[in-house]
Amino acid sequence: MGYVDEVIELVIKKNPAEPEFHQAVKEVLESLRPVVDANEEKFRREALLERIVEPDRQIKFRVPWVDDKGQVQVNTGYRVQFNNSIGPYKGGLRLHPSVNLGIIKFLGFEQIFKNSLTGLPIGGGKGGSDFDPKGKSDREVLAFCTSFITELYKYIGADVDVPAGDIGTGAREIGYMFGQFKKIKGTYEGVLTGKGLTYGGSLVRTEATGYGLLYLTEEMLKCNGLDIAGKTVVVSGSGNVAIYAIQKAHQLGAKVVTASDSNGWVYDADGIDVETLKEIKEVKRARLTEYVKYRPKAEYHEGRGVWNVKCDIALPCATQNELLLEDAKVLVENGCIAVAEGANMPTTLDATEYLLANGVLFAPGKAANAGGVATSALEMSQNSERLSWTFEEVDAKLKQIMVNIFHNMSNAAERYNAKGNYVVGANIAGFEKVATAMIAQGIW
Repeated sequence: MGYVDEVIELVIKKNPAEPEFHQAVKEVLESLRPVVDANEEKFRREALLERIVEPDRQIKFRVPWVDDKGQVQVNTGYRVQFNNSIGPYKGGLRLHPSVNLGIIKFLGFEQIFKNSLTGLPIGGGKGGSDFDPKGKSDREVLAFCTSFITELYKYIGADVDVPAGDIGTGAREIGYMFGQFKKIKGTYEGVLTGKGLTYGGSLVRTEATGYGLLYLTEEMLKCNGLDIAGKTVVVSGSGNVAIYAIQKAHQLGAKVVTASDSNGWVYDADGIDVETLKEIKEVKRARLTEYVKYRPKAEYHEGRGVWNVKCDIALPCATQNELLLEDAKVLVENGCIAVAEGANMPTTLDATEYLLANGVLFAPGKAANAGGVATSALEMSQNSERLSWTFEEVDAKLKQIMVNIFHNMSNAAERYNAKGNYVVGANIAGFEKVATAMIAQGIW
């Protein structure tokens, strides 16, 4: 049994009932085989893989709060500080009923390599809670966020760990958390990113993950002799990433015809109307069933089905494991030429392998959706310098970062005889920087 296989087996044994974490580790380590095989003796001696799959620390805590009826509710909070070999821990806070330790660990593990790929000095971490902000009043969300940060504040700081938004954690939640942190600590520091523009936030942060996804997709197509203009695109999701991916795709001359939420999906042959989507999701916080009231020519469908729509490009922007093997087969049959992940690990392993085997250009999430964390790091820089950059300045920096990420992962794949396999390339490029830093810093 090889070193990679031993470590995968060890992870599964030590972390039972955490399938998402197992999947993330397997996906990364399998693609690192060429690097590991070339350095096996050294990596074994350093126990490098064992260290990189074990978080520096896992923090789990109780979050009690009082609802509008006066009833005390109790949720569980998490923060996994995975690896800070190249900078402070950095990663979002996910608020969703599905959150558990295994999901936070998978996200934190992915974040190590995603953050490394940006070229910025940020380590990997992730956190969140099984609290669901949907259907809660502002006062209830405030009560939860205040309680959550009252415990978490002990473990975070501008030079230690800088959380950000994620699913369920938007500007409102970040604002409440930042206010409580500031009150407890008595310091004004860039401890959270995704803040409002009036108190240290960065322009483009809202748009960053969606915009970055399209910048990388555009570069991937261009380097393979293709043009994004005129292409038909299907997008899953209707949250922050999906909305701004759709907006940027339209700006680049493509036409996005779908969006989805947990109940169903819409097909709009004329192209998804971004302003309508924003009104429904950002203002009204309603379901996608509302879309056809604004756009009567559009179709609403219950359940899954986005990947059945004929397209040139598919952008999964909703959640993990949403694009299955049967979906990949339909995409290939319908002539899809590229898939780029806007969410974290939205494509199952067998679906990814099928797409690659059938010549579909595939950009993994740790590269394609790195625009959000990259802009968060740019927000950290602005906070440290007490500066605010213009929208154009931040957007230009974001685009350059995403273009660099594509070329770094493309070059890494080519160096290890896997030209065009951007999954292998992204994992190797992200890993090499972290591994070099870990070895240089001794045993910790």
